Amino acid sequence: MLDLRRLRLLRELARRGTITAVAEALSYSPSAVSQQLAALEKETGARLLEPAGRRVRLTAQADLLVAHTELLLEEMERTQAALAQSLNETVGTLRVAAFQTAVLRLVPYALTQLAQQHPRLRVEVTELEPEVAHPALVAGEFDIVLGEEYPGHPLPRARETERRDLLTDELRLITPAVWSERSLPKLASRPFVMEPVGSTAREWATAACRQAGFEPDVRYTSTDLQIHLRLVENGLAAALLPDLSGAGDRHNVVSHPLHGRPRRQIFTTVRRGATRHPKVQAFTAALKAQQTPAGSDRV
Repeated sequence: MLDLRRLRLLRELARRGTITAVAEALSYSPSAVSQQLAALEKETGARLLEPAGRRVRLTAQADLLVAHTELLLEEMERTQAALAQSLNETVGTLRVAAFQTAVLRLVPYALTQLAQQHPRLRVEVTELEPEVAHPALVAGEFDIVLGEEYPGHPLPRARETERRDLLTDELRLITPAVWSERSLPKLASRPFVMEPVGSTAREWATAACRQAGFEPDVRYTSTDLQIHLRLVENGLAAALLPDLSGAGDRHNVVSHPLHGRPRRQIFTTVRRGATRHPKVQAFTAALKAQQTPAGSDRV
């Protein structure tokens, strides 16, 4: 009988490339991962790994196992969902990973609704960017991820996951109330605050400025959109922010629509086979039950 946990480790090695990366992702020691993979070789009676310089690579037999492991894990998710559906109450722990503005503006209301409707459901929430959250979801660290996708910057979709679009969130130009400029093309000489280089939000915002005819003077960089708003409030910078950032609730700032009214997509992702799990369905329903934020549309 093959051990499903060891098969999962082999699958993670196929995805991540090194035993060290697998160990770091799953909070194991490298030696523990090696021992489990050695035990899996004994269970299968086949050589699964072979040296490749300082690394290892999977054999043809290992690749075959990984392909079947995907099916086994998906079927296990479906089995767990079916078992949970057979119960009279939604119970257990749901582990959620979500980006900052979702944690601030979407998740609290959903948690309140779940506490009333499913009091025995424990929800654990971690603020985490999608680039980190999705590999952790596949590895089993989370049950559902709230993610964001900016226009013109589609995210890769792992074959091990299923995605459901939740709502769209309008992106706007936010300026200090004391500034006279009211459109993006007129801000070529003004400073900006943006997210770090390499993030899709930064790439989208930079492209928006270039389309308006200038290279943005980015003087301030932060992943925290509340810092962006504080800088705008103090007259120090302009920002390009989604409605869920809460700019509409701030004093001393003005929100302006952008050309074409661009929107980012908010979505949920779960491991393939887990979509119908009652915990996932309850959380998704609570998110959809909220009032639509200004500028946002349900999907």
